[in-house]
Amino acid sequence: RFLKQFKEGDLGAKFKSFSKFPPCNKDISFWISPEFTENNLCETIRGIAGDIVEEVKLIDEFTNPKKGKTSHCYRVVYRSMERSLTDEEINSLQEQVRSEIVDKLKVELR
Repeated sequence: RFLKQFKEGDLGAKFKSFSKFPPCNKDISFWISPEFTENNLCETIRGIAGDIVEEVKLIDEFTNPKKGKTSHCYRVVYRSMERSLTDEEINSLQEQVRSEIVDKLKVELR
């Protein structure tokens, strides 16, 4: 993560601090709805988990030809700058995220 901040020949790059603690990755997959946007998903996740969300990344997309539905799978990387996060703590946040995106974005969890 340190080396990725800098590119050869780019002297204007500024150092961004990063955590020495391990990440906690959680995947979430769902059938998308017309109300769904990736930006709204990221806002919802960050609204619940705040600064411990390091990354939200689409890792799989699938369209079921029989149903005509599209499924997305996102990997959410949680990491704290101050301490190691526990699975129990992150699982609790992930459950809140799951229920909130169903209510707000009208997705169907898989």
